Amino acid sequence: MRKKITVTAVIVLFLIMLISIKTELKDGGTIKYSAILYGITKCHSMFTKDGVDGYNIGTEVRILFFNVYDDVKFVPDEQ
Repeated sequence: MRKKITVTAVIVLFLIMLISIKTELKDGGTIKYSAILYGITKCHSMFTKDGVDGYNIGTEVRILFFNVYDDVKFVPDEQ
């Protein structure tokens, strides 16, 4: 009986760690999904690089404390 309770508690704790919180940043449209075990950031932020205005656009994926995917690129503003 005690083993079933322990297994159930571990499964529930793991599922709680997977629940993410959505955060919309006010930097041009970046959205972050943050959980204890992972994080996903869909970047669309205004940025200035070497005096050229533009946007950082792309996706970052973090599992635990390591970045496993990062394709964020600077796209110059076309004016």
